Amino acid sequence: MWRDTQPAPPDPILGLTEAWKADPNPQKVNLGVGVYQDEQGRTPVLPSVKAAEAALLGRETTKAYLPIAGEPEYARRVEELVFGAGDRPAGGGRVRTAYAPGGTGALRVAGDLAAALGGRGHTVWLSTPTWPNHRGIFSAAGLETREYPYFHAATGSLDRDGFRAALERVPVGDLVVLHAGCHNPTGVDLEEPDWEWVAATAQARGWIPVVDAAYLGFAGTVEQDAAPLRRLLAAGVNFLVAVSFSKNMSLYRERVGALVLAAADTGSADAIFSHVKRVIRVLYSNPAAHGALTATAVLSDALLRSMWDREVAEMRARLAAVRTAFSDALSARMPDRDFGFIRRQRGLFSFTGLTPAQTTRLRERYGIYMTVDGRVNVVGLTPANLDYVADAIAETIRAVA
Repeated sequence: MWRDTQPAPPDPILGLTEAWKADPNPQKVNLGVGVYQDEQGRTPVLPSVKAAEAALLGRETTKAYLPIAGEPEYARRVEELVFGAGDRPAGGGRVRTAYAPGGTGALRVAGDLAAALGGRGHTVWLSTPTWPNHRGIFSAAGLETREYPYFHAATGSLDRDGFRAALERVPVGDLVVLHAGCHNPTGVDLEEPDWEWVAATAQARGWIPVVDAAYLGFAGTVEQDAAPLRRLLAAGVNFLVAVSFSKNMSLYRERVGALVLAAADTGSADAIFSHVKRVIRVLYSNPAAHGALTATAVLSDALLRSMWDREVAEMRARLAAVRTAFSDALSARMPDRDFGFIRRQRGLFSFTGLTPAQTTRLRERYGIYMTVDGRVNVVGLTPANLDYVADAIAETIRAVA
């Protein structure tokens, strides 16, 4: 079997980084991988995280296993972040939360949970386009995937009519993957009326939203970005949320995430959560501690939480500023084209509309790396490379129709 095995194709995103690293071009630019970078092109360790880690190191006394679902305090802090802090438990007792290794791990637990509870007879619906790994995650769990319309390429905005028409036909019991905000790869988000419609339609049709919440705090404040999740909870919808702290705490390599379950009632939540723990047991047995303990410390300490809120605000401000600068730079070079959609989109990513032939030329001629569909991570742009990238894109658009 091993003798005849052929190499697997490179990952469409992480493989770009490997190619970029090997490129000898001194002006090469990586706009592919989805990590936050500051103006110097660095992915920093946040000061709030550093302070939390230092405190943890001083008081750590054991390396014993954590519970299968992780520490209850971590779950409580995640639920407060997602649904708001208050005197009562989130959702009146119908919410349960398990640690997961990043948002990716949370989505895989969700997929295996659906398969374990009879979901192999149902379908997972993904937006067109979506994060490429979504399809792989749910397919690996044994679930069929289909697509619903989302992005209107001509306007760089939401295909609202197609989106609603498709989800009105989703059968009962199917899973619908939605992005809480900062849609990957388009940067085009659902608005408040859309979420009202989603809550009402999911409740009426009986399909289950699976909300990928990888970028809380990158579009608006954390409170603003969590509003769609709170709307679903208030409407009584059964749903799942995949939370990630990779981006907003810059904890990429620590793999800190959570799967949040909102069920119909306390009894249902307990029953379903028992299956979540069975899934986790066979996937990775029980969670790693360091990243989750770090996130817990940041969220539970008033001073560290205040620091973190400021740090997220600074990252969000850079995202907005670089979008404006990128849009303006392209508009100055090609005044006959409208690049305002870059400014309107939110989060790390922008769907530029560049064709595969154009992205290939940018990579081969200029050492500018982005996914083949033209998605760019806007914070890969810095004061040092913005003009170079804008010049290259303008020249490429003119050269390759």
